[in-house]
Amino acid sequence: MSVSIKTASEIEKMRHACHLLEQVHDELGKAIHPGMSTWEIDKLGEEIIRSFGCIPNFLNYNGYPASICVSVNDEVVHGIPSKRRILREGDIVSLDAGLIYEGYHSDAARTHAVGEISPEAKKLIEVTRQSFFEGIKYAKAGNHLHEISKAIGDYAESFGYGVVRDLCGHGIGTSLHEDPQIPNYAQRSRGIRLQPGMTLAIEPMINLGRPEVRWLDDDWTVVTEDGSLSAHYENTILITEGEPEILTLTHREEEL
Repeated sequence: MSVSIKTASEIEKMRHACHLLEQVHDELGKAIHPGMSTWEIDKLGEEIIRSFGCIPNFLNYNGYPASICVSVNDEVVHGIPSKRRILREGDIVSLDAGLIYEGYHSDAARTHAVGEISPEAKKLIEVTRQSFFEGIKYAKAGNHLHEISKAIGDYAESFGYGVVRDLCGHGIGTSLHEDPQIPNYAQRSRGIRLQPGMTLAIEPMINLGRPEVRWLDDDWTVVTEDGSLSAHYENTILITEGEPEILTLTHREEEL
């Protein structure tokens, strides 16, 4: 395993890539409403990314056909946008997006309410988000990677939720997916020792029901095996000499 340590100049490019992605998520979050198609979300997201002079890093990545992964209700991740998929009052929708700025990648995901949603759905979104923050309490130089994993999983499972095991977070930099892989549940090993300059995409994927998932016939869309709702929350972070720096925290998030 080779985990890249970013230089000061590389970190600045990562910061800028992530700052631009913040703006994408802010705008998409404000735009979501009942009656909107998932295709419209993707179109808007790509337009914003390209308006910055950047490239959507998901588009054509291993053949993925869109710029924004749009996953509705029981879709965990990698939902393919469609003009036929219309958001309805009470749905929840997860948006996973990233962009490339001067060769450096950013990656972040949010789950949004579509209009008024059930208390159960609202709590799932809140717990998924908080599980990320429970995890990054351990994202400090000298700690081990899987301390993050355990904290995420323990927190989400304390609510009776299923923590997805077939997908994980990852390192990020000049490639969208770099070492190390970052599970969202306790591991037998301690994992690598964290060092300043590491940039990581930490992304809890939490199901209202059981943790098992399956892939649809499009070979991309991952859904919960039991049909329960799923939420996704992701940020790109930087390991520093002190507290971790969240590079993709949006203005809307900071107001929460």
